[in-house]
Amino acid sequence: MEKTKLEEFRQLLQEQMDQLLRDAEKTVSEMNDEKTNFPDPTDRASLESDRNFELRIRDRERKLINKIREALDRLEEGEFGVCESCGEEIGEARLRARPVTTLCIECKTEQERQEKIG
Repeated sequence: MEKTKLEEFRQLLQEQMDQLLRDAEKTVSEMNDEKTNFPDPTDRASLESDRNFELRIRDRERKLINKIREALDRLEEGEFGVCESCGEEIGEARLRARPVTTLCIECKTEQERQEKIG
Protein backbone atom coordinates (compact mmCIF):
# COMPACT_ATOMS: atom_id res chain seq x y z
CA MET A 1 0.00 0.00 0.00
CA GLU A 2 1.20 3.51 -0.78
CA LYS A 3 2.77 5.55 1.97
CA THR A 4 0.18 8.34 1.58
CA LYS A 5 -2.70 5.86 1.95
CA LEU A 6 -1.09 4.36 5.03
CA GLU A 7 -0.77 7.83 6.55
CA GLU A 8 -4.46 8.51 5.80
CA PHE A 9 -5.42 5.33 7.65
CA ARG A 10 -3.10 6.22 10.54
CA GLN A 11 -4.84 9.59 10.86
CA LEU A 12 -8.28 8.02 10.57
CA LEU A 13 -7.51 5.45 13.28
CA GLN A 14 -5.93 8.04 15.56
CA GLU A 15 -8.93 10.38 15.18
CA GLN A 16 -11.33 7.54 16.00
CA MET A 17 -9.33 6.60 19.09
CA ASP A 18 -9.07 10.22 20.26
CA GLN A 19 -12.85 10.64 19.93
CA LEU A 20 -13.55 7.42 21.82
CA LEU A 21 -11.19 8.44 24.62
CA ARG A 22 -12.84 11.88 24.86
CA ASP A 23 -16.27 10.23 25.09
CA ALA A 24 -15.08 7.87 27.82
CA GLU A 25 -13.57 10.74 29.78
CA LYS A 26 -16.81 12.70 29.46
CA THR A 27 -18.83 9.73 30.73
CA VAL A 28 -16.59 9.28 33.77
CA SER A 29 -16.74 12.99 34.50
CA GLU A 30 -20.55 13.07 34.23
CA MET A 31 -20.95 10.03 36.47
CA ASN A 32 -18.67 11.54 39.10
CA ASP A 33 -20.52 14.86 38.96
CA GLU A 34 -23.96 13.29 39.32
CA LYS A 35 -24.75 13.67 42.99
CA THR A 36 -28.47 13.35 42.42
CA ASN A 37 -30.72 12.01 45.12
CA PHE A 38 -33.93 10.50 43.80
CA PRO A 39 -36.51 9.80 46.47
CA ASP A 40 -38.72 8.19 43.83
CA PRO A 41 -37.61 4.59 43.16
CA THR A 42 -38.79 4.81 39.56
CA ASP A 43 -36.56 7.82 38.87
CA ARG A 44 -33.64 6.06 40.53
CA ALA A 45 -34.26 2.91 38.48
CA SER A 46 -34.36 4.97 35.31
CA LEU A 47 -31.03 6.61 36.16
CA GLU A 48 -29.45 3.21 36.91
CA SER A 49 -30.79 1.80 33.65
CA ASP A 50 -29.35 4.73 31.71
CA ARG A 51 -25.98 4.32 33.46
CA ASN A 52 -25.87 0.60 32.71
CA PHE A 53 -26.64 1.27 29.06
CA GLU A 54 -23.92 3.93 28.92
CA LEU A 55 -21.40 1.59 30.53
CA ARG A 56 -22.21 -1.19 28.04
CA ILE A 57 -21.57 1.25 25.20
CA ARG A 58 -18.28 2.33 26.77
CA ASP A 59 -17.24 -1.32 27.19
CA ARG A 60 -17.81 -1.92 23.48
CA GLU A 61 -15.83 1.22 22.73
CA ARG A 62 -13.01 0.01 25.02
CA LYS A 63 -12.79 -3.13 22.91
CA LEU A 64 -12.74 -1.00 19.76
CA ILE A 65 -9.91 1.12 21.21
CA ASN A 66 -7.89 -2.07 21.66
CA LYS A 67 -8.57 -3.04 18.05
CA ILE A 68 -7.51 0.43 16.91
CA ARG A 69 -4.26 0.10 18.87
CA GLU A 70 -3.63 -3.27 17.22
CA ALA A 71 -4.31 -1.73 13.79
CA LEU A 72 -1.86 1.09 14.54
CA ASP A 73 0.70 -1.54 15.55
CA ARG A 74 0.11 -3.35 12.24
CA LEU A 75 0.71 -0.04 10.47
CA GLU A 76 4.05 0.33 12.24
CA GLU A 77 5.03 -3.25 11.44
CA GLY A 78 4.05 -2.96 7.78
CA GLU A 79 1.28 -5.55 8.10
CA PHE A 80 -1.71 -3.21 7.84
CA GLY A 81 -4.15 -4.06 5.06
CA VAL A 82 -3.00 -7.67 4.71
CA CYS A 83 -5.50 -10.45 5.43
CA GLU A 84 -4.31 -12.54 8.35
CA SER A 85 -6.02 -15.60 6.90
CA CYS A 86 -5.05 -15.72 3.22
CA GLY A 87 -2.26 -13.12 3.11
CA GLU A 88 -3.89 -11.16 0.29
CA GLU A 89 -4.30 -7.39 0.39
CA ILE A 90 -7.56 -6.18 1.95
CA GLY A 91 -9.52 -3.90 -0.36
CA GLU A 92 -9.30 -0.18 0.31
CA ALA A 93 -13.09 0.18 0.41
CA ARG A 94 -13.27 -2.43 3.18
CA LEU A 95 -10.48 -0.74 5.11
CA ARG A 96 -12.24 2.62 4.83
CA ALA A 97 -15.46 1.09 6.13
CA ARG A 98 -13.71 -0.83 8.93
CA PRO A 99 -10.06 0.16 9.30
CA VAL A 100 -9.51 -2.25 12.22
CA THR A 101 -10.33 -5.31 10.09
CA THR A 102 -7.83 -8.12 9.81
CA LEU A 103 -9.66 -10.18 7.18
CA CYS A 104 -10.43 -9.55 3.52
CA ILE A 105 -14.08 -9.69 2.54
CA GLU A 106 -13.82 -13.23 1.17
CA CYS A 107 -12.24 -14.62 4.35
CA LYS A 108 -14.68 -12.72 6.57
CA THR A 109 -17.63 -14.03 4.56
CA GLU A 110 -16.30 -17.57 4.93
CA GLN A 111 -15.74 -17.08 8.66
CA GLU A 112 -19.33 -15.90 9.12
CA ARG A 113 -20.62 -18.82 7.04
CA GLN A 114 -18.69 -21.26 9.24
CA GLU A 115 -20.07 -19.62 12.39
CA LYS A 116 -23.64 -20.12 11.11
CA ILE A 117 -22.96 -23.80 10.42
CA GLY A 118 -21.25 -24.44 13.76
